[in-house]
Amino acid sequence: MAQDPDSPLRGAAFRPDDALARVTAENHSTTVFEHGTLQVKLYAPRDHDPQTPHTRDEVYVVVFGRGLYFDGVERRVFGPGDLLFAPAGCVHRFEEFSDDLTIWVIFYGPEGGEKS
Repeated sequence: MAQDPDSPLRGAAFRPDDALARVTAENHSTTVFEHGTLQVKLYAPRDHDPQTPHTRDEVYVVVFGRGLYFDGVERRVFGPGDLLFAPAGCVHRFEEFSDDLTIWVIFYGPEGGEKS
């Protein structure tokens, strides 16, 4: 099937710096793209990570920064380029992170998460 040249999805590209300009101290994230069940956000918490478990599965891709990722059981060191996964309903957070922490957050699938 040929791609529609007028589709808003054609050639979609997103840059962290563009999205960071929309992040505020009160709102640590901004949505940059949505399609079907896919939602992509840029997340840039400062000082602490206030998030609570989410209702959908999510993948994190670290753009800038380093720290510890707590997955509800153990802590793991993370840095730029790392990919992290949090299943729906799982306690998780970023701890002891650098001031420049910037992460792509990718939510997908149904409420309650994928079943397998």
